[in-house]
Amino acid sequence: MKIKEVKSWSADLGNTKPYTIAFKTVDEVRNAFVEITLENGITGIGAGNPSEYVVGESFEQCLDALKEKNLEFLIGKDIREFNYLTYEVWKRFPENPSARAAIDIALHDVFTKFLDVPLVKFLGQKIKKLPTSNTIGIKNVEETLKEAEEYKKRGFKVIKVKLGRDLEEDVERVMKLREKFGSSIGIRVDANQGYTREQTIQFYGRCYDLDIELIEQPLPANEIAEMKALPKEVREVLAADESLITPEDAIELIKPPKAADIFNIKLMKCGGVSQALKIADIAQAEGVDLFWGCNDESIVSITAALHAAFACENTKYIDLDGSLDLARDVVKGGFILKDGMMSCSDKPGLGVERI
Repeated sequence: MKIKEVKSWSADLGNTKPYTIAFKTVDEVRNAFVEITLENGITGIGAGNPSEYVVGESFEQCLDALKEKNLEFLIGKDIREFNYLTYEVWKRFPENPSARAAIDIALHDVFTKFLDVPLVKFLGQKIKKLPTSNTIGIKNVEETLKEAEEYKKRGFKVIKVKLGRDLEEDVERVMKLREKFGSSIGIRVDANQGYTREQTIQFYGRCYDLDIELIEQPLPANEIAEMKALPKEVREVLAADESLITPEDAIELIKPPKAADIFNIKLMKCGGVSQALKIADIAQAEGVDLFWGCNDESIVSITAALHAAFACENTKYIDLDGSLDLARDVVKGGFILKDGMMSCSDKPGLGVERI
């Protein structure tokens, strides 16, 4: 079955809750989309939204890569050559991980629709459901507690708190959260490269009794040696995020001593499902747990990440809240969210439908 048409476009999906992290404030959500149509009319959709600060790809560069003239190589190709097609995408767009992700996700969606199976089943489902964290940006203590209360009322059982600007306030925010909610919520923190090695050790020690699930990327991405120099007990709860973009990065991180015992995989960093699963395999071979994250993304790519995550038995955490505060989207369906727990539908492909 051959590919008949490939088209691309972009949309601002809006953001009902602008938020601040260590290096920027997010108040709009622009996503790029790719749609692949087969000769029999089956369509598949993919989406991309780069984080320029992390991968060096701007949204404009993503759009430029996805111009339809650059996607013509797919037209006339047999979708059953699926693995070759995802390889070609990887080779043709080396500097554009989110553009690759959009095409790669669309290929996964249309191929598994062609097979009439959910993507997660095609990949080999290992996990049925997990709680996703919902993220609180950098705010004062009072606003942090208020937002956490809102998420708890909506059924979320885990929150992720953005840190990295002021160590004293960071510690106070986490302490007050645990004091207010006790064991009724799980707490994860993300310092977004905002700490030094000494500050990371200090934060870990001061919050040791607060049962924090993980500490995400406290050190600058390129300070791998500093990460490896952290005490073993700190590295055991450390999640590598900005330090982990490619499978090659994963190999570097696991070289003894391991820089982190948790890998944060994002499709927008590595370039889609195909590359994400390579990172996951490296992690599994070395006993590293997986933590699947996202940018501010359409339901399309959030669902793709969930399907990939649930195909990996070493997935322990998900933070796939990137579409929850969108003002609009181009699709409906996709993942299922109930009381903070995410699961996949039984519909073919990603289970999304164009609106």
